[in-house]
Amino acid sequence: MNWSCGARPPALAAEGRPEHCAWPMDRVDCIVIGAGVVGLACARAIAQAGRDVVIVEREPAFGTGISARNSEVVHAGLYYPTGSRKARWCVRGAQLLYDYCARRGVAHRRCGKLLVATRDADIAALEALHLQGIANGVDGLARLTRAEAQALEPELECVAALSSPASGIVDSRGLMTALLGDAERAGAVLAVASAVVGARREGDVWRVRVGAVAGPGRTSSASAAADYELEAHWLVNAAGLDAQSVAASIDGLPATAIPARHLAKGHYFSLTGRAPFSRLIYPMPTDGGLGVHLTLDLGGQARFGPDVQWIDDAEAAGQPGHALDYSVDAHRAEAFAAEVRRYWPGLGDGALAPAGSGIRPKLSRPGGAAADFRVDGPADHGCPGTVQLFGIESPGLTASMAIAEFVAGIAVQAAAA
Repeated sequence: MNWSCGARPPALAAEGRPEHCAWPMDRVDCIVIGAGVVGLACARAIAQAGRDVVIVEREPAFGTGISARNSEVVHAGLYYPTGSRKARWCVRGAQLLYDYCARRGVAHRRCGKLLVATRDADIAALEALHLQGIANGVDGLARLTRAEAQALEPELECVAALSSPASGIVDSRGLMTALLGDAERAGAVLAVASAVVGARREGDVWRVRVGAVAGPGRTSSASAAADYELEAHWLVNAAGLDAQSVAASIDGLPATAIPARHLAKGHYFSLTGRAPFSRLIYPMPTDGGLGVHLTLDLGGQARFGPDVQWIDDAEAAGQPGHALDYSVDAHRAEAFAAEVRRYWPGLGDGALAPAGSGIRPKLSRPGGAAADFRVDGPADHGCPGTVQLFGIESPGLTASMAIAEFVAGIAVQAAAA
């Protein structure tokens, strides 16, 4: 059903906003689906351009999906092919992110990163990353000998290393809180515990059907009384793990415009003792990931991971992100320890404890070439008034504000034309 100032959905009324409206809440300029870091950044950019925005999030709070299950690393941009969206938006996004965090008081630290070759056979890959980073415009990269690396980090074992001083860490929750605050001050509204269940184009607007979510991550029965409709000129799909299923519910979006989803689970283990390093330590990349690396939180606690466990496509087919298995098998600690001891032989027995997991929505299969971000507008898929984001995995946190620039450029410029 339609809802207006006098009949708003419970998820919005629960936000504590008055029952009267300054603008017609049943029609807005833009709906952003997904309140992770990328969705919030997009909503902020569009709202600050003077557009009415509603953010629709199926969970009971913002930032509880992919954005809550990552390493919180600000990447410099040296892993990705030159000219790719990942490369360009990572470099640009890191600059925007550091500047934004400094202005808004979001906790962060440019602690730097050492990429390490733990054997002679890794040196060629290390040099390739160095050259790739230079080509991508990453500042401050420097090759280090074993002795130079150990002078910086005495407990490190390697044959050579690459220093990336532009890499760092950020409080992702604090970042998302700041982005949402900016968006709301610009007039955006967040609707939590709400899921988009369908959209159809009528004239120059989308009619978007939203269902109330009855329990943790589960949509209530699709009865008319439980649903309401919004009209929007633009629809931005930033639903992360659920982006493909949301896209499939949009009438008029060609099936050929929806790429297959391949899921990779990554586990984390925390160190029970004092962190042995002051910088992030990364081994050479592996299939589907960046190796079992060491990251630090802003309190100095060390965490290792993620590894890569591909989830069977048939097993994951049709499963929403919240329904996937995020458990961590404690027995994986032994394999983790073996990987970590390649660059930190001082890791003691029994020093690792399970510390959660995350799942990445990849567009490439195991063993395949890493796919670029997909951010498709009408010029790409031929469907007016919508931007679809697929495969927004690492470095999505770092690139979030650059992605938002691009998305807002499509929606805002088109609306002004």
